[in-house]
Amino acid sequence: PVVEACTLCDMCFMTKCPYVPPHEFNIDFPHLMLRARAAELKQAGGRPPFPAGQLAQIDRNARLSRWMAPAFNWLTDVNRRLLRRLLQSLAGIDARAVLPRLAWRSAMQENRANRNAFAAAPDARAGNRKAAIFATCFVNHYQTRTARAARRLLALQGVQTELVYPGCCGMPHLEHGDIGQVARQAKQVSAELMRWVERGYDIVTLTASCGLMLKSEWPLLLPDDSRIAALAKSCRDIDEYVVDIARKEGLCSGLQPLDDNRIAVHLACHARAQNVGPKAAEMLRLIPEAQVSVIERCSGHGGTFGVLAKSHDTAVKVGKPTARAVAKTGAGHLVSDCPLAAKHIMQGLEQLDGKSEPPVSSHPINLLARAYGIEE
Repeated sequence: PVVEACTLCDMCFMTKCPYVPPHEFNIDFPHLMLRARAAELKQAGGRPPFPAGQLAQIDRNARLSRWMAPAFNWLTDVNRRLLRRLLQSLAGIDARAVLPRLAWRSAMQENRANRNAFAAAPDARAGNRKAAIFATCFVNHYQTRTARAARRLLALQGVQTELVYPGCCGMPHLEHGDIGQVARQAKQVSAELMRWVERGYDIVTLTASCGLMLKSEWPLLLPDDSRIAALAKSCRDIDEYVVDIARKEGLCSGLQPLDDNRIAVHLACHARAQNVGPKAAEMLRLIPEAQVSVIERCSGHGGTFGVLAKSHDTAVKVGKPTARAVAKTGAGHLVSDCPLAAKHIMQGLEQLDGKSEPPVSSHPINLLARAYGIEE
């Protein structure tokens, strides 16, 4: 039960456990749980449980479903109770869990159609930078507007940008201990990303989990791979990257107050585990008149943990204090570097009382783009 209840958020290692290095006990509890899952997977013949294993095939699932994206989104809507109960019985996906909506065009497809739609501001100061934006599987297939906002925002600062997506970082496979598959994807994706690094580009990730994978999990998994070590040093989270521009070159002019300046920033666990500080909050405080409240609690989602029927109730229970903390701020905007965490918190807010108007949910970069007037 302990192994199954671990969402690999890393927060016990980062903030709770007193026995982490340099203590003599040298305990890394999240990776101990990961090793246990890997051992269980090996004993089971190397195949993960069917629902979790299939959900982890994000690129394949999106490619197969994209041609019927409107119908797919309609069928999987949480309000289609009969269909969702059928899906739960067939695939183990909880009928109450809100699922992400598949985009009818991927971020990479949109990018190819709008390659020249990103201009620099007259007072742009970061023209010496080049950034390859790693779209990540979730943004590429589901939340494409975050990729558009990131490219427009960095281009506005003068950064030469390219949107790239060689494939999933492997985090969905890491959840159930499929170490071999994660290593294969790490080698494949890193080979493509390193081509950009060698051309002088920084690698900028759009979701916290993917940033953590590139910076920490891949180097731990493949410690003798010099290219993965070099890639980790060249990788930055999008919020971290924008804050670095603000500190070193300065952002261009044009930031305006939002329609509602109260912002609740959920610091996603995998953003906190990167140990770079609350960059999303620091970035959004650059918006004039912004009133930023920081929520440092686990959302409870944990990848497929919040979706599967066997763990959904626990995920909701873990996330309730976070939803209450957001509600207490009275914010008009909720942002998180983990899109699934934000979705899970929004569902928790709706379940609290159902009376108050829930905040608008987005990625921090979308909100900054809105303050610049370049968010669609």
